Formats: sequence, C-alpha cells, structure tokens
Amino acid sequence: MEPRHWQELPNAPAPGTELGSLQALPDGQATMHALDTASPEDKPFRVLLLRSGQRVRAFVNRCAHFGVPLAERQDLLIFQPHTSITCNVHYARYRWDDGVCIAGDCEGESLLPIPVKVDDAGRICIASGE
Repeated sequence: MEPRHWQELPNAPAPGTELGSLQALPDGQATMHALDTASPEDKPFRVLLLRSGQRVRAFVNRCAHFGVPLAERQDLLIFQPHTSITCNVHYARYRWDDGVCIAGDCEGESLLPIPVKVDDAGRICIASGE
C-alpha cells in the first residue's frame, strides 16, 4: 500500500529537523535534499524544497505514480519556476503550489507534502502538524 503521509515513510525526520536556509534557496528554485539517517545502512530521506517569494514548500522526493524519486540528481530535476515540477522517469507533472499531478499517469494524485516553517534566523525546518 502506498503511503498517504510523509511520516509513514521509512526514516522520516522529526519535526524541527533543519532542511536548509532561505538565503541558500533562490526565489523560483527547486532543490533536492537528502537527509542522513541514524544508520549508515539506511537510505537517506529525500526532500524537495520549492521557493516562491518568502514562501517555501516541501515535498517528499517521490513520484506518486511509481514511488521513485522525481530526479536522482539536482542537475536532472525538471521544473518551471513557480509553476510545476516534473518527474524525469515517466514525466508526471505536478503543480508547484500544492504538488497535485496535472499531467501524466497519476493525474489527480499528489506528492507527499511536508509542513515547513522558516524561523527568524532564516532556517527552513519541518513544522509540527499537517
């Protein structure tokens, strides 16, 4: 069964985990982050950060169609700033604002969102709650 929430995935980080900084994420940019796990044998937890102005969105880097990363490396990440992000395996296209698939085999499904907040120091951290 496919996970319905990011915290159902193996090695999901705890609320409060720092994902990056606002200063290092240019407006209109999508970046990939791999969070190390407690055990070196475990796979890292993969996160996508998308910035629009002062707002940052985070999603699990996992296509809703096939469960694979949207990209394995940053230079392979396909996106249109402020508009969409596309899986480079089967080309499912997701809306930037909410991660809903708008074209492809998983149309209507969505990426798993991760709640984030930017603190006063500009750190992007996982927020508590949905």
